Amino acid sequence: MQYKANSPEEYINQVPEERKETLNKLRKTIKDNLPEGFEEGMQYSFISYFVPHSVYPDGYHCNPKEPLPFMSFASQKNSVNFYHSGIYANQELHNWFVSEYPKYCKRKLDMGKSCIRFKKLEEIPYELIAELVRKVSVNEWINTYETVLKKK
Repeated sequence: MQYKANSPEEYINQVPEERKETLNKLRKTIKDNLPEGFEEGMQYSFISYFVPHSVYPDGYHCNPKEPLPFMSFASQKNSVNFYHSGIYANQELHNWFVSEYPKYCKRKLDMGKSCIRFKKLEEIPYELIAELVRKVSVNEWINTYETVLKKK
């Protein structure tokens, strides 16, 4: 589902009532653990965390007018999806997350390249997400982006 919102607050206000608490808790988890230098805002109709142009003037290679994306989350039809570009770009980080996930959740991991889908909102592993968010600094993300993704 796509919501037309100009701010994270506006986005959360539009989702179904039964999802608002979950999205607010996920947002707080991310913001409380977000390394310095990333900014929160809206990108591609999702609540997003990115490297602003003031830190990385080149922006995103697919659209340099956009700041460099890092992670985001969204309320979809059947799930809440959390997107983390570091999991996609860094195999070691991906392997760490996949191995840690069963320690926090009994449900099978439902994951794409950078997308983690949570169909049972009460089973979102906030502690694991907090740890994942803390693992990558802005400089580490820029370095990974420039060496792994930008070349594609």
